[in-house]
Amino acid sequence: MTKQIKITTASIAFLAVVILHILGLLFHDKTAFLSKPFIITSLVIVYLVAVKKPNFWYVSALFFSFWGDVLLLFKDQFFVFGLASFLVAHILYIKIAAGFIKKESVRKLILASIPFVVFLIFLFYLILDNLGEMKIPVIVYGTVISTFGVVSLLNYMQKKSTENLWLFLGTIIFILSDTLIALHKFYEAKEIYSVSIMVTYIVAQYLICKAIIAKDSLKE
Repeated sequence: MTKQIKITTASIAFLAVVILHILGLLFHDKTAFLSKPFIITSLVIVYLVAVKKPNFWYVSALFFSFWGDVLLLFKDQFFVFGLASFLVAHILYIKIAAGFIKKESVRKLILASIPFVVFLIFLFYLILDNLGEMKIPVIVYGTVISTFGVVSLLNYMQKKSTENLWLFLGTIIFILSDTLIALHKFYEAKEIYSVSIMVTYIVAQYLICKAIIAKDSLKE
């Protein structure tokens, strides 16, 4: 079996899992629960068959994303642990993205930080009163995902390539997904959020995966 056939087969399997999961959410079926752990599992397979030498930090980020998905299946019981798993995943993503950046000026760093600082302030303005004992964990998590956004934007500002655009868009959509979780849990619960959260999350993870695969191919 050629490498391209392996990639295509793995991608089809990933797409099948995604469709099954989204349909499960739309129709309130148990397949949504059962299929969720296989989203990242199938994405890992896509990545592993596409690269010659896997990036340890990226595979580790997917590992923690997997456990974040599993723990968040149980919502209130393991929400903090799920949050912690995704926090580690984001820190690993920051490490990966920062590794692509050459030394940048303070001016560029400030410019890249402004939109994410404004976003974070606005989000906390909306949800702060409802956070309760989750205030510190959510503030830490929000700061970390915003840092991921800053680093990804700096990377794209440094070189406006296709793979850097995928990484930046993946980061922004990931932040959107996490924002929807925060709004759903701490501001105003809406049924549409459950589908929107997962669609944005899956797209984000896929775009980041495409970026990492493309970065790897440039080394060959």
